[in-house]
Amino acid sequence: MLGKSLPKIITALPGPKSKEVIDKRKTAIPGGVGCSAPCVIKRGEGAMFEDLDGNIFMDWVGGIGVLNIGYSHPEVVEAAKAQCEKYFHTSINVVHYPEYIELAGKLNELVPIEGPKKTMFINSGAEAVENAVKIARKYSKRPDIVVFTGAFHGRTLLTMTMTAKVKPYKFGMGPFAPGVHRCEFPYMYRRPAGMSEADAVQFYLNKLEDFFLEYTAPENVAAIVMEPVQGEGGFIIPPIEYIKGVREICNKYGILLIADEVQTGYCRTGKMFASEYWKEAGAAPDIMTSAKSIAGGLPISSVTAKAEIMDAPGVGEIGGTYCGNPVSAAAALKVIEIMQRDKLADRANEIGKKCMERFNQWKEKYEMVGDVRGLGSMMAIELVKDKASKAPAKEEVNKIIAETAKNGLITMSSGVKGNSIRFLMPLVITDEQIDAGLDILQKAFDQHIK
Repeated sequence: MLGKSLPKIITALPGPKSKEVIDKRKTAIPGGVGCSAPCVIKRGEGAMFEDLDGNIFMDWVGGIGVLNIGYSHPEVVEAAKAQCEKYFHTSINVVHYPEYIELAGKLNELVPIEGPKKTMFINSGAEAVENAVKIARKYSKRPDIVVFTGAFHGRTLLTMTMTAKVKPYKFGMGPFAPGVHRCEFPYMYRRPAGMSEADAVQFYLNKLEDFFLEYTAPENVAAIVMEPVQGEGGFIIPPIEYIKGVREICNKYGILLIADEVQTGYCRTGKMFASEYWKEAGAAPDIMTSAKSIAGGLPISSVTAKAEIMDAPGVGEIGGTYCGNPVSAAAALKVIEIMQRDKLADRANEIGKKCMERFNQWKEKYEMVGDVRGLGSMMAIELVKDKASKAPAKEEVNKIIAETAKNGLITMSSGVKGNSIRFLMPLVITDEQIDAGLDILQKAFDQHIK
């Protein structure tokens, strides 16, 4: 059974059948789309997939955080099939349909925002963030948005502007959208030397207050948009005390707090949503976006907010043709049911504990493992030239990613300087598979870093 198997490579990579398709890709698809894995998938189950040549891979990228529930979960497949037999599509802006309404109700129950809530659906993470900003501006009657260094929010004009990293996401694609301002994110591993974490929290909060003196007045700011764990930025986790401070600043100036949970949502961080940690600390967001793992791979995303905020736009000002597609909505309802029933948030914590134990051993063993960090099973290892300088080791990261792929483990880099390896393995992965993946990774470390 593929879902319970272990990596097995039987050809040089890419194998001949995969190479034929990859060669066709070069003439059919623009190079800017990009792809790093040296194979072409044939079928997938759980955390594993088989390529056209019979090689078996373990996927620790999960479609970039989309496959928390794994490849081809049979119950989700059946839910999608059943919906397809009724109707593929109708627009919520024209005809009511229950799947959209039921899914919105479910998210209104689950999303960690205080008070009555409402939810709308769109198609992608970027669209969710863009609509969250539109709604925040409409409600607050303010134009400006504050984002952070290291942020990733999407590739549309507005969300590309909100995204921090210039290459590959923004270079040569300006001019950018107005009204977006960037403050420094609390990257604790790279805080000023000798500064305690407690002092660093206040240091970064002071930067945010000072930011309002130099870049935009707080009275002009509709919302502060933050990822509970920065994704493309390198899986950087802001201290909860910093989140509490940001919430206080938002309250002080009447600014909305938007949690971008596109990558952190759906059990990845040990909660259904990472901003549950915020709410437990008394710092719940006003608006939350989600996408990626919501429907096991079918395209759908969401914006949930306090009801009074969501009701600010007038009729026709939000929505769209494919938004909340019935098949995707039916799949999402089943995904959430399975995640709750099978306690996948708890499983994420188990995975994180198991992996972080090994990661911390590597931090002691290897001079080039500068930092290991994670929340639930959203984890990263940051490689540096040496622990003293913390100079990024991007080349070594690329070598390790290539080496693990040769041995059947798909991994991916992250970080503004590309020197972190991120881990987003499906939460249905077995302990035996985790151990096999960690062994492959350790062999690659032994070969390529000191």
